[in-house]
Amino acid sequence: MPLKQLSRHFTLNELTRSALAQRHGIANVPGPEVVLNLARLATYVLEPVRRHFALPFSPSSGYRAPEVNRLAGSKASSQHVTGQAVDFEIPGLSNGDVARWIKANLTFDQLILEFHRVDDPGSGWLHCSYVEGRNRNMSLIFDGITYKEF
Repeated sequence: MPLKQLSRHFTLNELTRSALAQRHGIANVPGPEVVLNLARLATYVLEPVRRHFALPFSPSSGYRAPEVNRLAGSKASSQHVTGQAVDFEIPGLSNGDVARWIKANLTFDQLILEFHRVDDPGSGWLHCSYVEGRNRNMSLIFDGITYKEF
């Protein structure tokens, strides 16, 4: 896939990279509408986070082709399939601190601290989604079993 900038600091390659897809020989290539969603996600979520914390980071999961999403154990309705969700953490920063900043400063659909433990600030990762014109600003913690608001 050719290098395509979605925003100043984030590329299409970065948001479609998948070791799982590679291991299984699955093409993790999004269509034009998904690429547009990824560009919005980069512009309205990832770039403001990068600007505020002034630290480079690379998302661990963005777009997932339906088969890749299934292999990852995620629901068919996952926003990763539509290019509207990204998972990430910023090395050296508390995931809770980053989540609280996003909650207070950005518009988003869902912000989930996944597998986060309060006693371990670096535990888990952040899942954040953005849906053009339909953002719910839901902020949740998922411990692997249940969701609760934060």
